[in-house]
Amino acid sequence: MENIGKGLREKFLKIYADIPLSLRKEIILVLENEPISWNVAFIEVVNRTNKSGLILKKLNELKII
Repeated sequence: MENIGKGLREKFLKIYADIPLSLRKEIILVLENEPISWNVAFIEVVNRTNKSGLILKKLNELKII
């Protein structure tokens, strides 16, 4: 599972780097009744928080990454 998470993390970071700055504030996911923008997701993923795994899993399920 960790290798899968690592692959999703790398995929997310590559996609995030290509997103225009003006779009990074857009909400891409609602997780536990909290809106998650690209910027919020990036902070969670880079800091490897507990939420980062859930965020990556959901973004993958939604075929965003």
